[in-house]
Amino acid sequence: MSILTLSDIRKGKIITLDGEPFLIASAEFLRKQQRRPVVRSILRNIKTGQTREHSFQQSDKVPEADVEKKPYQFLYSDGGVYTFMDQATYEQVELSADVTGDAAQYLLEGQEAAIVLFEGQPIGLELPIKIDRKVIDAPPGVRGDTSSNVTKDITVEGGVKMKAPMFIEEGETIRIDTRDGSYVERA
Repeated sequence: MSILTLSDIRKGKIITLDGEPFLIASAEFLRKQQRRPVVRSILRNIKTGQTREHSFQQSDKVPEADVEKKPYQFLYSDGGVYTFMDQATYEQVELSADVTGDAAQYLLEGQEAAIVLFEGQPIGLELPIKIDRKVIDAPPGVRGDTSSNVTKDITVEGGVKMKAPMFIEEGETIRIDTRDGSYVERA
């Protein structure tokens, strides 16, 4: 277990506060004139699901929660329930949509993902930072009165809609950053 300082507090980290595990849902660094820096955050209690606001001061030190990440293979989804298989024991685990979060939109059958466990209970899902997906719909690009960063709406495998550069065409494979859903490069 490591101790987090003000600069380590970020979205996605899991901490222990008042003896309870919390997921940092958002963290905003604030520094006003002649004041000490503060990180204003929204914390979600992993056990109860309740959220609360908390401001971390420069002198605060918070222990990181002891979590385990286990590799699983995604099998299928059925009505907002996602089924994964442990590749070592072939045991199946079902996760609800609130546990998988935004990562669920990037899941394809057979894909590997890490399930985050706290005291044996699944609390989250982690995908690789960059994944490759085939473009299934990309309308022809029409360049208007713009000077740079021209993008168009495309659809990739799994039905995810996103923005990509004008030169991307249907059938190409692109690399996506799963943290923010942005286009990275051609694969």
